[in-house]
Parts: sequence; C-alpha cells; structure tokens
Amino acid sequence: MIAAYIIAYIAAYIASSAGHYYLSGIILILTAVALYVKDYFRTGNIINLRGLFALSFVGGEGVACLKLSYLQTDWHNMTWISFFCAFIVFYLVYELILLKKKKKETEADQAEVHVSEDKDAKKSTRILDVRNLFICSVILTAVSLVCFVFEAVILGYIPLFVKGVPHAYSYFHISGVHYFTVSCVLIPALTVIWFLKAGKQTMGRKIVMIICDVIAFAIPLLCVSRFQFVFAAAMTAFTYIIVKRNISVKIIAGAVAAAVAAFAVLSIARSHDAEYLNSIFEMKISLPVDISRIYIYIANNYDNFDCMVRQLPAHTMGLKMLFPVWALSGLKFVCPALVDFPLFVTKKELTTLTMFYDFYYDFGIIGVIAGSGLIGGAAFLIEKLTVERDDPMAGMFYSQFAIYMMLAFFTTWFSNPTTWFYFVITGIIYFVCMRKKKDN
Repeated sequence: MIAAYIIAYIAAYIASSAGHYYLSGIILILTAVALYVKDYFRTGNIINLRGLFALSFVGGEGVACLKLSYLQTDWHNMTWISFFCAFIVFYLVYELILLKKKKKETEADQAEVHVSEDKDAKKSTRILDVRNLFICSVILTAVSLVCFVFEAVILGYIPLFVKGVPHAYSYFHISGVHYFTVSCVLIPALTVIWFLKAGKQTMGRKIVMIICDVIAFAIPLLCVSRFQFVFAAAMTAFTYIIVKRNISVKIIAGAVAAAVAAFAVLSIARSHDAEYLNSIFEMKISLPVDISRIYIYIANNYDNFDCMVRQLPAHTMGLKMLFPVWALSGLKFVCPALVDFPLFVTKKELTTLTMFYDFYYDFGIIGVIAGSGLIGGAAFLIEKLTVERDDPMAGMFYSQFAIYMMLAFFTTWFSNPTTWFYFVITGIIYFVCMRKKKDN
C-alpha cells in the first residue's frame, strides 16, 4: 500500500505543477480514503490511529490541492517534500513496529512453554475504582465551573451574550485559569466510562453525573468555543467506542448530526456575517459560506505551512516546540523573548496550522521527519496498550490522541500547552481511579 501512496503522491505533485489542481486534489483524497479503509479492515476499529491520520492529513492535503481560494498558490518544492515525509515516516515507523510485534508473537507461538511461564510471572490486571471516578468527575466539574465564573466576573462578560463583537471569545481567558476552565471537555468522557463500568448505582449519583455533563457542554457553549465543544463531543464518542468496543451506524450518524448542528449554532453566535467571512476566504467560486468555512479551515493550514517554508529566515532550534514549557511554567511572562516568534500565515485572521508547522519551524525537514517518527511510534504504543488491555481509563488517552490524529491538518497539537495540560489531568485521574490487582 505504501508503494501505491508514493506513486499517487508523485502523480498529484505532477498534476499540481501542471495546473491540474482538481486532479491533484482528487488523487490525494482517494488515496487517503484507501489508506483509511485498509487500516480499518486490518483492525476492525473505526478510530484506528494510523487510519485516522492518513484520512486527515493526506485527505486534508488533497482538499488544499483543489486551490479553491485566491489565497492559495503553488507550493514550494520543500513544502511538498515536508508533507510527503510527514506521512511516509509516520506510516513506516508504525509499520516497522507492527512487523516487529508480529515477529515476536510468531516466536512466542514457537516457544509456547516459555511464554506461558513468563505470562504467569507477569500476569496482572487493573481494576477501575468507580467511587474515585465519580469523585474525580465531580471535582473536575466544580473546578471548571468555578474558574469559568471567575473569568466571567473578572472580565465582565460572557461571550455568548455579547453581540456584534466577532472575536469576543478570543479575549475570554485569564492566563493560567483558562486551562482549568476548558478542562471541562474531559468530563463527558469520564461520565461515559462511569455509566458503562459502574454497574448498579443510586439515582442520585446518576443525576449528579448528568448534571456534570450538562455543565461540561454548557461552558464551551457560553464561551462560544466551537473547538472545545467538538473536542468534548468527539472525545465522548471515541471513549464510548473504545470502552464499549462496538457502536452502531445510527449512533455515529446521530453524533455527527449533533456536532454539525452545534457547530452551526456556535458559528452564528460568533457574530460573523457572510459578507465578512467571504471577504476573508476569497473563494474563486461562489459557495455557501458554511462550506467555504469548512474548506478554508482544512485547506489554508497547508498554505500557512507553505508561507512559513518560504518566509522563515532561520530555524529556532527547539524553542518553538518548547512553548508548553514556557507557558505552563510562567517563563513566557518573565522572558517574553522565549515566545516572541512571528507567525507566517496567508492572512492574519487565518491562524490555524498543520501538526508539523512547529517541527519545521524549529529544525526544518529534519524536524518534520523526527517529529513524525515519534508520533508514529507513540500512536502504535497507545493503540497497543489500549486495545489489548481491558483498561477503560486508558481509553481517555487513546481518545485524546485519536482527536489529534483526526485533526492533524488543523494545528500544532504537540507544541500546544493545552494538549499537555489535558494529558496531565488525565494522568492524575488515571492514577487515582485505576488500581493494580495481582492474580494468584
């Protein structure tokens, strides 16, 4: 399959260079779908990480290659090479580890006695403490709600109720506090695990958990944050799929419909009118503004990467990727120069990027290759540990990683402090709620 991808990529590059943008885009989109379908049939998992990454990153690249906006130009050759390396290295690292695992399993089958003895020595299982999970969910909800109220009081407004100010949500944050406010996105996934694993519980506790869910979804709505709302919804659905290990098409269709409806409502609440958005998107053909919005949200990230490749005067040698350290430690306030790096974009209003923007910003093509390899290895490890073990809380880590793979075209997830803040909160909850029990 990897040979087919290489051939398709070369064909897409040639077609784009010759000005056949639609052909170039269609080739990459179909290739992305084929890669996803292959991994779906391999795993039987609708949210397998390698498949999601292929569908998102390669598919998003195909969408960008359609060149439907005047903002888009022909990419620099280094941009094409970077995107190629980003996927091919991820895929190959994942594949090599997978082949190594299969080889070990074959050798284990040939030495069954030794493996049996080894399993007896190391056999263990993790048990979910549903009481602690309930407590953690309630505490996290309370903390998130208190921080939201604190921000609303100090800033003097709630974005949902501010009319005629398109970017009110962008200013609704107090440094340090807002991380805890948006941690509400983890709560619905926690309650899903609780309802699936807690067994028979009192009606009072069930009502409390439902209230936690209502608050968790209400905060992104009040903040008019489309991303946080979609993140919470997607993480809830992904956690359900991982823990339940089966899901019907009806549930998927319902979840998608609900997410689209919420996205539309939040878009309206942001006070952006069609004329304003169309002036930003600069589409070559007349499309409904919501379709143009989705197109730009996917495509322009790749063009922003191309802007950076063309305009970057020098690499920052790791300082850009370390932004979470500077942000979470507060060093960015002590030494602002640590985060004072220009953002190269096609238009100042369109600031979303690809996952690999900061990798290239720091180290060029070497950074893209190294970063892609690390993410590929991490994807395999997370998938292996989650799928092979009956460990419901591990599904929280898997769900977050799956969202980052699904939205690989969107932004620099792994140099985003919020990403690591979520991982840390999830790790703390995991430590509190999972206890190890040895089998005799």
